[in-house]
Order: sequence, then C-alpha cells, then structure tokens
Amino acid sequence: MKILAFDTCLDKTYITLFAEDMFLNKVIKSTNENYHSAYLISTIAETLKSQNLTPADLDYIATDIGPGSFTGIRACTTVARMLAQQLNIGLIGVSSLEILSKINGSDDLVALDARKNKAYLFDKEIKGAIDLEGVDSIVKGKVLITDNSLLQRFTELGCSAISYQQNDYDLGEILTKIAIEKLKNNIDTDWGKLKPLYIQPPPIAQKMLVHP
Repeated sequence: MKILAFDTCLDKTYITLFAEDMFLNKVIKSTNENYHSAYLISTIAETLKSQNLTPADLDYIATDIGPGSFTGIRACTTVARMLAQQLNIGLIGVSSLEILSKINGSDDLVALDARKNKAYLFDKEIKGAIDLEGVDSIVKGKVLITDNSLLQRFTELGCSAISYQQNDYDLGEILTKIAIEKLKNNIDTDWGKLKPLYIQPPPIAQKMLVHP
C-alpha cells in the first residue's frame, strides 16, 4: 500500500510518503518571502520522483482538513481532492487537532489559539471554538498540547503543557498513521465527500456578515 499524506494547515508543510512499510518525511518552513504551501505541489513531485514513483502508483491520499491557516486548509484540501479525483483513488481527511493529540503517543487534550479570545479544543473529539475562560476550567492541571500563543497561559494554570511549535514532531508521519488506522476501520474514502474544516468562518466571511 502506498499513501501520500500532506498538511499545510499548521506552521509548516509536512509531506509524507508511505510505501513498502517505510516513511519518507519532508518538512518545509515558511520564510518572510515565501509561504510554505506554495511549495506543496513541486515538493510532492520531488518526493515521488526520489522513490521512482509517479502519482499513478499511489493507492490513497491523506490530508489535514483543519482547523488552521485558512490559506493552508484551502491549499491542501484542494490539492488532495484534485489528485484523488484524477487518480481515481481514496482520500482520507484528518483534523489537525487529532494529529496534534498524538504527538506524545497518546490521546492528549489539545487547545489551539482560535483568536477572538477563543481556543479550538479537542478532547478525544472536536469540541469546537470555546471561550478561553471555559477552556481554562476544562484543562486546568492536565497534560495539554497547545501552541506558542497559549503556552504561558496554560502553564500558569498548572497544566503540563507543551507547544507543538517548539519541537520538530513528525506530524506528517502521525497523519499517515491515523489515516492507516481509519482505513482499517473501513472509513469512507470518497474524495467528493471531503470538506475543509472551518470551525470558525474564514475572515472574508466574517467581514461579509458585518458589511453585507
């Protein structure tokens, strides 16, 4: 089984090729001049070529569906749907919150900055974008995965909190392993059913609501 997995929703682009029970991981960081998702398609091509593979050799595509950067979510879900449709293969979507919950090898709580005094909360399932005061009461004193923006806040609450942005976790490999588990559970892999996960409306939609 050959799976191509990629993620541009978070602070880096993660591309993983799973073939012959081996993982090939690539990570691209943003710079001031270039946004990491701009390199997604070219790096996918390079990754396949390095293993003497073509897109036609793939059995499945897996991708992060969000939440995260609006541009990043749109980039990876659009590319994933396009590839799966053209290749007529299955597509598996995984939430960035579920990916991050497993960086310690278990199902940890996850709370990421959702802005506007809210956090995206994951506790074995997506709880939504919740006011920070409500999140505080849920996570206080617990093991927690978060980001740089909220790390100090949760640490001061007595949480055993770590920021995924401060270590080089193999998030692409974690995404791939989750996708494999979902396949074992006979998840529906119809590419036409995959949708980006915008827990809060994209900024442009919010502006339209304010200024019709």
